[in-house]
Order: sequence, then structure tokens, then C-alpha cells
Amino acid sequence: MLTIASVVSLAVGVYDDLLGSHKNDEVKVGWVEGAAISLAVIVVCFTNAINDYQKEKQFQKLNAKKEDRTVKTLRDGNEVEIGVQEINVGDILLIEPGDIIPVDGVYLSGHNMTCDESSATGESDAIKKGLATDGRDPFILSGAKVLEGVGTMVVVAVGPRSFYGKIMMAMRQGQASETPLQRKLDVLAEQIAKYGMSAAILLLMTLTIKYLVNCALAPEFPPYSIMFSHFVSIIIESITVVVVAVPEGLPMAVTISLAYATTKMLKDGNLVRQLAACETMGGATVVCTDKTGTLTQNLMTVVAGVVAEVELKTRPEAQAFYNSLPKDVQDILLESIAINSTAFEGPDDQGHIEFIGSKSECALLGFGKVCGLDYRSTRADNKPVRVYPFSSEKKTMTTIIPVIGETDQFRVHAKGASEIILRSCTKYMDKDGKCADIDQTVRNEILRRISTFANKALRTFALAYKIIDSAELNSCSDDEAPLSDLIWIGVMGIQDPLRPGVHQAVVDCHRAGVIVRMITGDNIETARAIAREAGILTKGGQAITGPQWRKMTPEQQHAILPRLQVMARSSPLDKQIMVERLQERHEVVAMTGDGTNDSPALKLADVGFSMGIAGTEVAKEASDIILMDDDFKSIVKALRWGRAVNDSVRKFLQFQLTVNITAVLLTFISSVFSADGQSALTAVQLLWVNMIMDTLAALALATEGPTDMVLDRPPQQRHSALITFEMWRMILGQAFFQVVINLLLLNHGLEIFHLPVTKHGVAVLRTMVFNSFVFLQVFNQINCRRIQPNEFNVFANIHNDTGFLLVQVFIVASQYLIITYGGIAFSTVPLNGVQWVGTLFIGMLSLPVGLAIRMLPDLSACFGLESANSPAQQHLPEVSTARMRIEASVKDVQRAVKFFGAIRNAQQTSQARKVDDLLSNNFLGEDPCLSPTTRASTLPSGLTTAAPTVPVSTSSSWTKVKAAVNNSNNNSNNKD
Repeated sequence: MLTIASVVSLAVGVYDDLLGSHKNDEVKVGWVEGAAISLAVIVVCFTNAINDYQKEKQFQKLNAKKEDRTVKTLRDGNEVEIGVQEINVGDILLIEPGDIIPVDGVYLSGHNMTCDESSATGESDAIKKGLATDGRDPFILSGAKVLEGVGTMVVVAVGPRSFYGKIMMAMRQGQASETPLQRKLDVLAEQIAKYGMSAAILLLMTLTIKYLVNCALAPEFPPYSIMFSHFVSIIIESITVVVVAVPEGLPMAVTISLAYATTKMLKDGNLVRQLAACETMGGATVVCTDKTGTLTQNLMTVVAGVVAEVELKTRPEAQAFYNSLPKDVQDILLESIAINSTAFEGPDDQGHIEFIGSKSECALLGFGKVCGLDYRSTRADNKPVRVYPFSSEKKTMTTIIPVIGETDQFRVHAKGASEIILRSCTKYMDKDGKCADIDQTVRNEILRRISTFANKALRTFALAYKIIDSAELNSCSDDEAPLSDLIWIGVMGIQDPLRPGVHQAVVDCHRAGVIVRMITGDNIETARAIAREAGILTKGGQAITGPQWRKMTPEQQHAILPRLQVMARSSPLDKQIMVERLQERHEVVAMTGDGTNDSPALKLADVGFSMGIAGTEVAKEASDIILMDDDFKSIVKALRWGRAVNDSVRKFLQFQLTVNITAVLLTFISSVFSADGQSALTAVQLLWVNMIMDTLAALALATEGPTDMVLDRPPQQRHSALITFEMWRMILGQAFFQVVINLLLLNHGLEIFHLPVTKHGVAVLRTMVFNSFVFLQVFNQINCRRIQPNEFNVFANIHNDTGFLLVQVFIVASQYLIITYGGIAFSTVPLNGVQWVGTLFIGMLSLPVGLAIRMLPDLSACFGLESANSPAQQHLPEVSTARMRIEASVKDVQRAVKFFGAIRNAQQTSQARKVDDLLSNNFLGEDPCLSPTTRASTLPSGLTTAAPTVPVSTSSSWTKVKAAVNNSNNNSNNKD
């Protein structure tokens, strides 16, 4: 609309200059306004386009990073990791559970491989893969998810020629969906646009009627060309009001803020896959985190163990420990470590040789290497006939190999969670290397060892084996490993130290009102020890196991949830139930996961975090954010950035609504009440203001990084109002001040600044009004850097906000050029030093006015608005950690009072027993003629006859009583 109006204005101006009323003027300037408006529209459009291009470029980089992952393949006979872009046709890929196949291939070998190809074929049933000669499907499509089993495949198609690649090429034109905050802002912008349109229509009607009335009352009716030119000016002014009133910069501010945040988050170790997750994380109220690799360093080493009743106490003793074992135990131990594992040795990203795979398996292989194990030759000599890969549900891994030198015997190697393996064992290897039955004493001793390791925060892995024949091998199912009647080899204690800074990160979460819960597969003692060390398990918090959780009813689960901080021996189903129960309590849940079976919980959570290092491809696909370093501190960084995004959008919203209201009111009032119907700001000036408040303000206010203060308040409610009472108070207060100061300057500026009442003096005044208006917005941007009610220092950390400072410098420099050299296009004249200082001073008044507005009382209840500190805005935990500590301390005091009360009662009872013994028939004899009163009167004077307060026993020794009475009588006689 404004472009069309500018073209019409340009045409009318050219007509006036050539054929109309200005054809005899020496300088032709009629075309300037239309040309200036057109140029301003072009500049605004190009600025937005360049900004969108930069944003899209950043997102393309993020998407490229998102698709960058590694796979395991065979190169020169060795197992190596390569990027998916390096896969060639003919490569042999190694497949494990949780992988998402990046290329098309044909099955070569493997064990019990099952794939989910629903994303490609639409079939929901899992498909077992195998050789065509066995009647199974040998073709493995790209995009398929490996559910279970291991195997190898040969690559036959890559890139755009693969099945998945063809689909991705067809989806290249797809558009990204808007985030919830963008949709909310779109609704708000539409509502504001309606009010702006109404104001523009009202302005158009008012100015038109006013001009027609003035024309009718004039002595001579003006020419139609002048009237037409004036009507065009009125239309342009009205359209400009619409342009200024419509906050088209709101969605752009979200886009800029998200683009900036996601780029910075990648440097902090967070790869954002879903933009909505970034802003959702700002309102997270609960973080459910794994232990291994997230809270701990995932640098596992075997530091303790018990094998064949021989104990390993420290890591340096590993070689001596191994040498002290019987030869048969040595052989079976190293064979179990080498065979029952998928880890291997290879170069890392820096070219260093290290073990690659599960960190627990790498720790065991590292221990075996110290003991002289050559795992490659052991694997080459023992080809497995059956493999049951590790799963988070079964918590075991089993491999079956032929026994060398025996024709009909096979050895079953099992490892996994200590308690689960121990339940399947009926025998154990003693210190002589012989197999003995496990009785209850031995079982209790093993459990004691496991508990000791767990209390030292060690992760325990048990090793066991047994011998089976071919008949039993053939009777084994493909799904269930033969885990009965195993022979216990031993248990290894693996140390995984806590990551540096994790404790402080947990403290920061608690400070921010976010509850941290640890959900791990380790046993309850290890989980408690790590959770206490990390600060997750606090005084008064509760820890349970997954089986206990599953046995509870939903009502019982809801009852324990406010105080539940640790869940051990959990399964993926436990995570899913946990998310469901928390969301039923209106919590915003962030969940971490690394396994394939964690994907339902990651999908269900409000924000799903997958592990970039230890996570499977299925888990990454289901997540919203990938932790590139698997570090819990990165979750806290994501929380900070999420809150920073929400704050940035609110800052920009507060600033833009202030400018909108001020510009519309100032334009309307000045146009209606001026004698010639001229606005305080011209159309070109308003377009410059529109650029300031849209593109430039979005760049300034939407790119400030998070500060420590964002963690000093509770999270926002999920459906809280976008504009709080404090924001409305600042918006309306600043708008009122700016309208009043500009109208005051417009009407009394000639007297205030001692300007002559001439055409030049009026031009200087209007230039000063324009300059003051711009400086008011510059300082109001500083004022909008802080929007929380308790944040009074608007200059805090401004020296680190480089983007904000650069934008302000650009605005001031551009304003100087416009005032000094804008001339005809911007309807300005150069100002002298005093006038610059005066307008700058007027603009600076925005800061003290903002401080005064911040100090006004909270009257949100009177206006039905949400205050920033109200329960409608803040989500407070039902039971805070501080309350749990207080309740636990109160219970400790109550227990102490009961304890000392019991001691006091015991002392009173002991004294009462002595008296009761003296009153017994043993002391006075069995004389039925004596009444109880007579018996009492015969007592020595030194004893009391008070009855005991509680029932007591009368079985005291007669000798002690007689001695006590004799002593009492002797004392009485001595006194006589």
C-alpha cells in the first residue's frame, strides 16, 4: 500500500514540477517526497531480506551440523569410525542396536537383527533381517532403525540415490514451522494491527473532513491539482500510521533471537534440532537426567573387583591381582571380557588410539589390556554363534562361542547388572579355580561386596559363564538368552568420577526453581552416592528403584513425586511413566536419554535431550536438543539461553509497543489539531522510526546473551501472559511521557529555545522534535534492557553487549547524517551544538522517567493484570528443596526427642522395677494374714512405696533385694 501511495505521490510531484503550480519554481522539489518514501521502503525491505538471509544461512549451518554423525565400518580389515559423508558403495558397515541406517545395503552376517522400517515402508511391524537363503529379508533400507541385534552389511546406494536420500531431496522445498512464541506474537501483532488500522482510518476521515471544511470556508476554492496532491499526502500519512502501528518486527525478533541463541548454544555444546525447544527450555520446571556420561565424566576405569574370592583393591594392583588368580580363572576372565563386548580399539578424532564403544566395555577391555589381553586374537579364535546384545530393559549381554577342542560344547558368557546376574547363578569359582555351589552365606557375601562397591559410587558389572551342548543351543530362542544355572566369575567395580562443575550446575538449577531428578540404571546404593555428591539427593529427598515405581498406583506415584529425587534400576518405561506423571502435574519436563528405548520418553517430554557421544541415532532422532558433549552443565546453559530468548522477545515487545503507541498518538493529535493538518513527523521520518523500532531494535534487544540473573527467578508458567503488569506500566508510562514532551516541544519550542517565528525557525523546531523523538527511542532501548521489577540498573553488563552498543552507534550516526544532510528528503535542517545538546537532554529524560515508573507500587490486582512475581507468571515447586531440608530437620529433632524420652522412661522403669522387687512376696514371705497395708508399713524407712507408672516384671534376683534391704537396715541401726 505504501509503495503504491509513494508512486502516486511521485507522479503528482513530477506533474506539479513540470506542468502544475511549481513549474516556474527555480528548484524542482515536488518529486522528492515520493522518491524518498520509495527509497525508504526499498531500504526497509532490503534490510529485512538481508537479515532473513543471514538467519537462514545460520540455520543451514546448524542443519548441516545436525546431519553430521559417524558410523563404524571396516577399512583395511580394521574397525574404524568415519563420517556418514565418507561412506562409499562397497563399504562394510557394522550395525548395532539404536543405529539409524544412513545408506541402502544388503545384509551379510549378524545375530538376531531386527529393523523398524516404518518410516520408509509404512509397515509398523519390525522386520527381521537375514540371509535370503534362510528365508529372511536381506535388504536394509536407509532410514531404518535397528531395534536389536548386531551385524554387517555391504553398502549399495548412498546420498541422493539411496531410498532415504530420494525422500529428502523431494522435501527440500519444505518450510519450517513456527514456534509457539512466534504464533503467540503473530496473534498479538494481528490485534495491534487492527487498532492501528482503526487509528489510520479515523485519521484519514478526520483530516479529509477538516481539509474539505477549510476549503469550503476559504475565500477562494483551491485548484483541483492542489487538492488532489493534498489528498495524496493525507493518504500517505494515514498509510504510514498503519506501517508504524503494525508490529511486523515481532516475529522477526523471535527469529533473530532464536537464530542467535541456537548459534551460541552450539558453541556451548547444544545442537538444537527443534527451534521450539529453545524457548520451551526457558520454562522448564523439571530436569530428569541420566547419570553415566551426563553427571559423570564417562571415563570409566576398573578400580576394584572380586574374582574367584580374590580382591582387587586399587587400580595399580591390577597386574598383581591378575597374576594371583588361578590359570583357569585367568583364561575364562579374559575370554569373557574380550568376547562378550562390541567395543574395539581405533583412532579418535585427534588420531589417538583408544577404545571405542560402550564406556563400560572400554573400561573392561582397558583392564584386560593391562593384564596382557590381546582381544583381537581372542576374538579371531572364538567366532560367536549367538549374540544377545545389551539392552536397557534386560541390563545384560550374552555371547555364545564354541569351546575350542570340544565338538559338542559351547560356552555362554554373560555380563551385566550385578544383582540380575547373581540371581541367575547357582555356582561360583572359588580361590582354587574350582566350581562350588552358591549357598546363602556365599550369596550374602557377594551382595555385601556389591553394596560396598556401590556405596563408594562405583558402577558394578558382574561376569558369569556356563557350558551348554548343541541340543541346548538349538533350543535357545532368538530373543531370550540362556541365563539359568550360570557360574559366577566375579564382580568388577568401575569408577566414573563426577564431572567438574556438575554440583554447581545442580545448585544453579535449584536456584532457578528447577527440580533435578536423576534416573539411572545403576543400583540404589551407587545412585544415592552419586546423587548426594552431585547435590541432587538432598536432605528429605527420596530415592526408589524402578520396580518399586512400577508397582505403585498412579495415585501413589503422584504422592511421592514432589519429594522423589533419585530412581535407580530404571527401565525406559519408567522414564516414560515419569514424564506422564510430571506433565499431569503441569510441569514442563526436560528429559535426557541415550538408548533406543529412551526415544518414547524423549518424544513425550517437552524438551528431549539426547547424548551426542553415547546416544544412539534413534535417540538423537527423537530428541529436540543434542548434547554434543554429554555434559549436564550444557543443560543448564540451554536453560539460560531459553530464558534469555523469552526475555529478549519481551524486551523488544515492550520497546516496540511504546514506539507504536507514541508514534500513532503523536501523529494523530498533531495532525488533527494543527492549523494546516501537518503531522509532527513526516512520512519519511516515520519510516526511519519504523526501521529503528523494527529491524535495528530487534538486532539490539534480541541478541543479548544470558546473564546470571536469569537463574535468580522461578520458571514462567506455561500459559502465562506475554505482557506483564510491569511491562504495561512501563509502556503506557513512557508513551504518555513521550507524547507530552513532544507536544510541549511542538507548541512551545520556539519560546523555549528562543527560535525566531519564521519559516526557518519553524523548520529548526520540527527538526528538533524529530531529533528528540529519535533520541527518546535510543534511551528507551537502554531502558528496555531490563524488564524484571527488581532490576533497576539498566546499564548492567552493557559493556559486554557488543551488538546493542553497535546498533546504538549506528542509529546515532545515521541520525546525525539525516539531520545534517537529509535536507529535502527528510524535511530537516542542520542543528547547532546547543540544539543537539538540548534534544539529547530531552532524550535522556527517558531514563529517570523509567526509574520512577519502576518504583511505582504493584497495582496489578486493581487492573486484572499478571505481575511478574505473581503465581500466574511464576511456577513454584510444590515442595522445594529448602522445605524438604526443614521437614527432615524437624523429623530429626522429633526422633532425638523420642530417643531421649525413651532413655528417661527406661531409667524410670528400672527404678520402678527395684521398688516392685522389694514389694514382691520374696521379700516379705508368703503370709496371707498380712494385708497390703501391713506389708507396706513393715518396709524400711529409707524406701519409698510409690507405684510404678508402667507394668514391670517382678523377676528380680532375691539375693540383690535382700542385700539392698540389709544395707538399709544397717544404716538405720547406725543412726539409732
